[in-house]
Amino acid sequence: MILQSWSRAGVGLVGLVALGAAPDLSPPPQPPPCPRHLAGLVGAYGQEALALHVFEREGKLFISSAGAIAGPLEEPSSDVFRVPTPGLKAGSTLTFSREPDGTGAAVRIGSAVLERLSLGIQGAGTYRVTPVRPVDELTREALASEPPPEPARLHKADLVDVTHLDHTLKIDVRYATAENFLGVPVYSEARAFLQRPAAHAVVRAHRALSAFGYGILIHDAYRPWYVTKVFWDATPVDKRDFVANPAKGSRHNRGCAVDLTLFDRGTGRPVVMPGVYDEMSERSHPSYPGGTSRQRWLRDLLRQAMEREGFQVFEVEWWHFDYHDWKSYPILNLTFERIPATPLD
Repeated sequence: MILQSWSRAGVGLVGLVALGAAPDLSPPPQPPPCPRHLAGLVGAYGQEALALHVFEREGKLFISSAGAIAGPLEEPSSDVFRVPTPGLKAGSTLTFSREPDGTGAAVRIGSAVLERLSLGIQGAGTYRVTPVRPVDELTREALASEPPPEPARLHKADLVDVTHLDHTLKIDVRYATAENFLGVPVYSEARAFLQRPAAHAVVRAHRALSAFGYGILIHDAYRPWYVTKVFWDATPVDKRDFVANPAKGSRHNRGCAVDLTLFDRGTGRPVVMPGVYDEMSERSHPSYPGGTSRQRWLRDLLRQAMEREGFQVFEVEWWHFDYHDWKSYPILNLTFERIPATPLD
């Protein structure tokens, strides 16, 4: 039996990456797929604040709740599991019910029935919140506002379109569509700009990942300051750990932060991670123990590839990476149309 706790600190293959020179990109072997009869049961059940998380490790189910992990679960019969002793839910029997597609619908533990949590995820894997106020109203206010003042001695901005450096990079800029957490477009076009050194670093990570059959898909990069203000003002207070405070500006505003995931170079499709992009739940933490072994391996592979090129993962978002030199660049409020064309090298 395993009984342990987890935190926001890095774990697994990325544990020591940020402490010195970046190591070679050398992850452990990729785990096999989660056994089919277990895959549909992986997820969160109950109430979000006290959820029971069911995940897979080495072909067995485990559970976690309130920071504690227990397992592997014994499997006396189909969809019935027993928690070994001692520890979390010790000796309990978990009986799952399923939806017609095989996805876990609920789990019964004694007399309690915990229903599966959607965690705000809509169709096509899009996370949604209900904006505090109408987004168009907030946008008008943000456009009439000014970014916070900053020291004058900062690098001159040199934003480049990352996809111009390597056409095999993929982009899926959700903020240019309604498929984002606010449900409305906030960008006029789907572009991915970064300061030149950060852009080249992303390209190097993308090329290194090709040895494993993966590449980088970018969801967001440079973000005008006024959009950061919209996000902050629209987001419920209890979810603001996942958005930047416009009073301080965002690393996205400096062109030194990028939101990304992996895609499979064989199929061209995005991989499945333990949580979805922009999800405002604990599943987004880089050390979240849930999901499947392969999903966690992919998440850690992405992190290792980015950290060896000078990025650091954000503590509550597995997809968000900040370039090490971000403090040297100013907060920008340029719309994409106003970004000057720059020579590429």
